[in-house]
Amino acid sequence: MKWKAIVAATVFAGVAFGSVIAADGTHDSRIAVMKKVGGAAGALGAIAKGSKPYDAEVVKAALQTIAENAKAFPEHFGPNSDKTDAEVNPKIWDNFDDFKAKAAKLSDNAEVALAQLPADQAGVGATLKTLGSDCGACHQAYRIKKD
Repeated sequence: MKWKAIVAATVFAGVAFGSVIAADGTHDSRIAVMKKVGGAAGALGAIAKGSKPYDAEVVKAALQTIAENAKAFPEHFGPNSDKTDAEVNPKIWDNFDDFKAKAAKLSDNAEVALAQLPADQAGVGATLKTLGSDCGACHQAYRIKKD
């Protein structure tokens, strides 16, 4: 029972810390948001794979983290952001409406999952498949592939 509280507190702390980081368009602010989304997806993945038991509070916290951060992510690419970051694909600014739409879709799908919380490991797996597809669509279009 203690580990559940620790996991939930860690996820919530990540969300709280993230709101302190300004959407200033720096490399570090972008990485911080993606790490929060990745951590939340990892928590869902552990449940989906069965390496962690199903826990509604952990699922809820992870989905909330994904929904909030995906919605806010495009703010880190505003007109005053660091456009010289070698790890950012310039196509983001060329297709900003599409980039925002992809982030919104991820956020919306996480919010739908929150409203209809997956009730078991299989449900978490199905939700993660949807969210992973959303992540993949954006990464395929805008993430720079590292050699």
